[in-house]
Amino acid sequence: MLREQDKHFLWSLYSAIATVFLWKGIWEGIYEIPYLGDPFIFLFIGFAILTFSSLIFNQFDPLGGVEKAVSRIIQKIESHPQKNKFEITYYDKNLKKEIVVPAARILKFENGALILKHHLKNEELFIPLHRLRAVYFQGQRYWRL
Repeated sequence: MLREQDKHFLWSLYSAIATVFLWKGIWEGIYEIPYLGDPFIFLFIGFAILTFSSLIFNQFDPLGGVEKAVSRIIQKIESHPQKNKFEITYYDKNLKKEIVVPAARILKFENGALILKHHLKNEELFIPLHRLRAVYFQGQRYWRL
């Protein structure tokens, strides 16, 4: 099973290759025009178009869509009928280790953080999404970052 980061990177790479082939096909007829037939001119034009359209910065960030995928998984767990059979693993910076908590302790999910009920105290525990590592369903890995 691929990690979420790997999936996002491979889709970004796939999109980039498709974009290159698309532009190559579009500009194939222009090779006969002087100066535009040079491959370096095509390279410059392609990068200029992508840069000005901000496609490079919005679409091909290999880590940019990871937060969306994590939030989709958390929302799926919250609405699952067997929510109590899920466990979430996150990295605790203070303890410097990974902690496993049952999904039944999830109170809500908002603003890029998972809010859990503390198991001993009557407090809320805020877990940022970037610290989530894996989700298990009945002991089997369901998802990992």
